[in-house]
Amino acid sequence: MTTKRTTFARRSVLQLGAAALATPALMRTAWAQDKFVCKIAHSEAIGSPFTNAFDKWTTMLNERSEGRIDAQHFPASQLGGLAQLLEMSRIGTIQVTAAGPDSEEAIAPEIAATAGAPGFIYKNEAHVDAVLQGDIGQEISQIAREKTGVEFIAYGEVGFRHLLTKVPVTDLASLQGVKLRVPEVRIWVDFWKALGANPTPLPYSEQYSALSTGVIDGLDSDYFSILGFKWHEQAKYVLPTYHWFLPKAIRMNAAWLDSLPADLQELCRTSAKEAFAEQRSINRAGADQALEDLKSAGCIVNPFPAAEKAKWEEKSAGLFEEFGATSPETAAMIAKIRALG
Repeated sequence: MTTKRTTFARRSVLQLGAAALATPALMRTAWAQDKFVCKIAHSEAIGSPFTNAFDKWTTMLNERSEGRIDAQHFPASQLGGLAQLLEMSRIGTIQVTAAGPDSEEAIAPEIAATAGAPGFIYKNEAHVDAVLQGDIGQEISQIAREKTGVEFIAYGEVGFRHLLTKVPVTDLASLQGVKLRVPEVRIWVDFWKALGANPTPLPYSEQYSALSTGVIDGLDSDYFSILGFKWHEQAKYVLPTYHWFLPKAIRMNAAWLDSLPADLQELCRTSAKEAFAEQRSINRAGADQALEDLKSAGCIVNPFPAAEKAKWEEKSAGLFEEFGATSPETAAMIAKIRALG
């Protein structure tokens, strides 16, 4: 009997020892299962305030999650052009990208209105904040979730857009027939057609080569991107039109976000809002300096008087009604945005 009890005791000790030895391996397996890869890819220029904000947010996700999120940052179209990145974010090949809400025009035109459609809809930066940091911002995020499979977890910006051309453009007369690169989005095409330019849809990443080869005569962009992508090497005339304010939705694949534990979901949302609130502040403070940098690089900045701007606004004003006719929801969204200004 004593021998049997001793044998049983030895077996129990051995089993407990084996379990103890196996526990770290099991813990490592569980840890590996809890690690979530977050690929962040976009088309913004390296060194721009927007890309710098993504750098900071990537670090936040990695550090504050204590390694449970493996955030990886791919700027400047490293994983594809804007159209590709949008589709990849919808299907979950990447987890995050950034784009103007107007990129959803075909699926949810009421969202597209918040990107400034059809031009001159935003009066100033305070107007932008009233729209996107308030109820409308929450509303379009929910619409995006339901219709496109992404959640707008925060809003950054590249700011107001201006003209950069190879020949001087100073008014409507000199704009006529100028070949301007536009995104592959209808509202951008319609806007420049209304003003008499020749809009040429091209991927974001092709603008430098298109300028150098003469495929386009110019483009519209923010000052930071002009510097970052060195487009001013091919075109030197700047017209500060402030015709379009481009907010950028930080778009996270909703299915991936929902797969995270609740604390990591909260971390993604709160840290994104923190990083891009800072980005908006930096962007606005640095825009004037970016223009001075363009001047120092040899760009010629032509004046854009208020009287001339009023002509451009009048020429394109009919597009508000035309764009609003897309759907009752779109018309209502345009009215709400304009009412806040």
